[in-house]
Order: sequence, then structure tokens, then C-alpha cells
Amino acid sequence: MRLAIIADIHSNIHALEAVVRELDEIDHDLLLCAGDIVGYGANPNECCHRVRDLADLAVFGNHELAALTEDVIWMNPHAAKAAIWTSKSLTRESKEFLSQLELEARVKADDRQCAMYHGSVRSAIRYVYEDDVDAAMLQAADCSLLVLGHTHVPYAVRFPQGIAVNPGSVGQPRDGDPRASFAILDTASLQCEIRRIQYDIEGAWEAIVEAGLPEYLGERLLVGR
Repeated sequence: MRLAIIADIHSNIHALEAVVRELDEIDHDLLLCAGDIVGYGANPNECCHRVRDLADLAVFGNHELAALTEDVIWMNPHAAKAAIWTSKSLTRESKEFLSQLELEARVKADDRQCAMYHGSVRSAIRYVYEDDVDAAMLQAADCSLLVLGHTHVPYAVRFPQGIAVNPGSVGQPRDGDPRASFAILDTASLQCEIRRIQYDIEGAWEAIVEAGLPEYLGERLLVGR
């Protein structure tokens, strides 16, 4: 089975549509979304609608929590302003979709158990970078395919008992490469390919400015940080 994995879209419909067009040309069986569909960007409702219609599985991220609760005390000022703006901009339909997402999603693939979370196995807020991943995390999640997001930095780490994958960020990469990032995982061979795709970054930046969101959130898209 081939899994297409996306995460951290962050209301960037320009990047999401570019990834969707690319996925239309790639053979895959399921589309998984590891959270943070909203936040930062100017098109939260459009991104919610696309993920709702296209993703076979999705989990909530910390920005979903912030948008639904308006609890932003733990956020930096730019993120907090964007979260409040997002909360007020979300339609009832979008809020209903986000509110039904859970911390964990699971699926059986080629006799392997896949478990997906946003941050870590027990928290949507904890960052798990490549150097933090270990085999104990797969054991804690009772899986051989572990999918995480949140860091905006892609990786695939293999262990004797399975693999941990972070597809990077569709809408706000932070690894110095501004192109949208996603992953294709072959669950039989445990081969994972991190893919990058160009998108209309200037259009996403302009939409952020026009919405009255912090201009910094658009500027950072240009440098992938």
C-alpha cells in the first residue's frame, strides 16, 4: 500500500492546491493528514474543505486547538494573532469538521499497524525532531508505521520493527527549503520518499497581508523558516 502523507498546511491554500495537483499524478491508496490544517495563513476554510473532502484520515494539531478554544497564552505574538483571526474567520462547517478530529488516527496497511499523531504519541504540542525519534515511540504507539507532524521539518527514520515519518510542512516549511513538502510511504517495503513542490509563494504572502495578518508570516514563506 502507498500512503500519501501531508501535515502542517496552516491555511496555505496555494501550497495545498499545488500538492493536491501533484498527488493527482502519483499512485497512492490513502491520503493522511497529520494536523495543523489551519493557523498562520489566510485561507483556513478553503483548507478545511479540501482536507475534509480528500483525506482518508486526519488528526488535530495544536493550531486546531487554538482556533477552537482561543487559548493562545502559550503562543508567540504572531501565532496568537493568527489563531484569534482564524477562530473568528472559521465557518460553522469548518469548526464542526475540526472539532471531530482526534489526537490519534490508525489504519491497517499491508498487515502493518499505522498510527498518526500531530506532535507526539501523547501530545499535540510536543516537538519530535529526527534526533528525538527512537524505537520506543513505535512501541508506545503499538505500531510499525508512525506518522508525526508539528516540526515542519521532514524525515524518515527506519528501525528493525518499522519506520517513523514526518512529511514536513505543506504550508510553512522550516528546513530552509520554501517548497511545499509531503511524503509517499510504501508500507510493504518501508521505503519513504520526501517530495518537494513549487507553489505560488507570493500569492500566499499577499493573501496574508490582505487579510491583515502579521506580514512576517508571509515573509518567512520566502525563506522556508
